[in-house]
Amino acid sequence: MGLIDEAKAGRITKEMETVARDEGVSPEYIRRGIQSGRIVIPVSPYRYTRPMGVGKGLCTKVNASIGTSSDIVDLEMEVRKARVAQQAGADSLMELSTGGDFREIRRRVVESTELSVGSVPLYQAFIEAIRKHGAGVDMTADDLFRVTEEQARLGTNFMAIHTGINRICVERLQKQGGRFGGLCSRGGAFMIAWMLHNDQENPLYSQFDYLLEILKEHEVTLSLGNGMRAGAVHDSTDRAQIQELIINAELADAAHAAGVQTMVEGPGHIPVDEIEANVKVMKRMTDEKPFYMLGPLVTDIAPGYDHIVAAVGASLSSAYGADFICYVTPAEHLALPSLEDVREGVVTARIAAHIGDMVKNGSRETDLKMGRARRDMAWSRQFELAMDSETARKIRSERAPSDAEACTMCGDFCAHKIIRENIDLRK
Repeated sequence: MGLIDEAKAGRITKEMETVARDEGVSPEYIRRGIQSGRIVIPVSPYRYTRPMGVGKGLCTKVNASIGTSSDIVDLEMEVRKARVAQQAGADSLMELSTGGDFREIRRRVVESTELSVGSVPLYQAFIEAIRKHGAGVDMTADDLFRVTEEQARLGTNFMAIHTGINRICVERLQKQGGRFGGLCSRGGAFMIAWMLHNDQENPLYSQFDYLLEILKEHEVTLSLGNGMRAGAVHDSTDRAQIQELIINAELADAAHAAGVQTMVEGPGHIPVDEIEANVKVMKRMTDEKPFYMLGPLVTDIAPGYDHIVAAVGASLSSAYGADFICYVTPAEHLALPSLEDVREGVVTARIAAHIGDMVKNGSRETDLKMGRARRDMAWSRQFELAMDSETARKIRSERAPSDAEACTMCGDFCAHKIIRENIDLRK
């Protein structure tokens, strides 16, 4: 039985108990959340996975995407990226390779981590069709479903599947007169090209019931992909995006009814004044199913700093109710991320998620402790509480002060030290 079946039967599983303990809520709260579809815990019958809860009332989770490209195929590097992401505090990984031996890369990455691992089966199916036939549009529906099951058996916990791109969505995209920044979803581009070339409906949509049978059998959590994702802020919240959301909302209900845990993905490039509306519309249309926000990037002019741009968008998204965010690295739009890019992307996204949780869940206890530690100039305690204690320690040690209580920013004129010598403000 899957987790939804267990929850509907009134049973609390070990995964539910673990998530409840980690989140500081009752196991019954988690059970009810899974029963209603407002919480998911990606699992796999093929390997142990550290339980991660995503959804209403829980901390915002952070995903780190890794994987080879057609230009750079370095399996050992991707394994190291997986480990670096886990060490930096990522809650999950997505293995998104588009070059090399797909099965071996995914097998090694899955074996290297206890985190939940996601994938996009369409990538492999489309690229294998190119290798076999010379063109991705020669991919068959059987190829798609075969790869989906194959990846599930390797221990994949959740899959981004582009079910919501159907003929109506493509028609909306064409009727609205195109886009300023195109379409930045690789899976969306693959599927639209396939549909137009073959003049057929998306098989992930037309054969959705069969897809659910595969996911249900292998206990894979469905992440309804955002294939109409805008590639520029000027294209955000357009008709094509909203049309796909309508379709995905309907499919999310069907998936949950079939016993398949489900998340819904959101836009990637969006200005700050549209974030709240996007989150609330998505939550309303899907009866508050978990929302997986890709970034989002709130301006298009900062290549090299897009992890900071995404942190602004992610913090607001989380505050308004998004449950899961995908990190963005400094290499976004420029290159395949390095090990340091992965680490920096994870830490930056975790900071953004925490900022959002301070509003969404009132999670401010750690900030209170840090405020007191700074007031008291308790440096060891500050490092313990820091999101990235390693970097904090390194910066202080490289510019060590003459007065161990102060820092080289204020030196002899430390406000905390002056106040402590003249008045007691502790509380």
